[in-house]
Amino acid sequence: MTRLLAFVVHHWPLKVAALVLATLLYGILVISQDTRQLPVQVPIASRNQPEDVALLTPLGDITRVRYFAPDDVPVTSTSFSATVDLGAPVVGTGTTTVNVDVRPNDPRVEVFEWEPRRISVTMDKIVTRGVPVSIATGEVPDGLDVREPEFDRETVQVRGPALTVQRVDRAEARVQIQPAGIDINRDVVLTPVDAQGEPVLGVDVDPSVVHVRIAVLTNGQTRTVPVTPVLEGSPAPGFELASIAVDPLAVTIEGDADELAAVTAASTVPISLEGATETIERQAALALPVGVLPVGDATVAVRVTLRPVVGTRTFSAGIALEGALADRAYTLSTSQVLVTLGGSVADLDRLEGRAFNVEVAVGGLGPGQHEVPVTADLPAGLTLDTASPPSVTVTVGEPVVASPGAPSPGTAASPATSP
Repeated sequence: MTRLLAFVVHHWPLKVAALVLATLLYGILVISQDTRQLPVQVPIASRNQPEDVALLTPLGDITRVRYFAPDDVPVTSTSFSATVDLGAPVVGTGTTTVNVDVRPNDPRVEVFEWEPRRISVTMDKIVTRGVPVSIATGEVPDGLDVREPEFDRETVQVRGPALTVQRVDRAEARVQIQPAGIDINRDVVLTPVDAQGEPVLGVDVDPSVVHVRIAVLTNGQTRTVPVTPVLEGSPAPGFELASIAVDPLAVTIEGDADELAAVTAASTVPISLEGATETIERQAALALPVGVLPVGDATVAVRVTLRPVVGTRTFSAGIALEGALADRAYTLSTSQVLVTLGGSVADLDRLEGRAFNVEVAVGGLGPGQHEVPVTADLPAGLTLDTASPPSVTVTVGEPVVASPGAPSPGTAASPATSP
């Protein structure tokens, strides 16, 4: 028994290691017999990619997977998902190597091995930059007089990877002039191009279109027409249009005969009067039809003069004594006067709801009755048209010597009232 025990424990670490190794080899043998290998094409997707980072290289596909699955489970390329994590600390610019993670879409499938395990990716920061807009018309057919293009914006924004955006020289609108001499008047898609005019791929343009107008003349003629200023909107309440002046009164335009025949006046772009309270002066561009051009200056001077809307309004007013003496008693024949004021509607509106008094001058009046005209101290721009009654009878009492502590009798005028 002792010999048997000694044999068992003799060199026991080596014996344990041999047993573990044998078990491991047996497990590998079993797994290798049960797992299967499948050529696949599984697209690699990115996850945790920052919004301000662009991926410049394709991620490719997983091409081979070793897996285990029960015999009754069908396995194809769609049974697996492959991703790379582009979040921190991977994020940055330049080229780096990242691990590929493959997982089964069916929980009954186990993945043991796949190719490739690692891939190289190239990333760059996304930036935005302003670039000029240009118009390219290409070769112009013979016999046509193509004028300078007009477009509704001078610059646009391009957005994309920093290195790619740096290559963009301009955003180009490409239009083709037709031999028939048809005028251009439409939206054109903008293409980002480099200094040599070659398209730059991988960047976005905002806005992506520009409205282009190009006059194409086949039989150019000239004609002189009057200028018509175009106004829109309304002045502020209480103001109205007084006059419109334009300089010059007429302009010379050019275009093909059929296009000129339809133009009886040269209108300006709209000039807004919305909320205006004073004279407006503008250098207004001419709004001519496509194919019709101004000869010389394309703008005219427009002066729009406004004036207050005048009117009258009647108010009920209290009476205040002007120049009353402290030792006199004053009695008025009425405590209220109706006054009609004239002036701008805006100034009259400002008096609505406010306390308003008229005045009678009693300074220097002796005892007795006096007929005193009604006056009013009004804001600038307002006038007193009528007062009813136009004057009031003021009775002035004899001078009174007031006893100490007694109230003064001198200002017994009626209180002011609101209109």
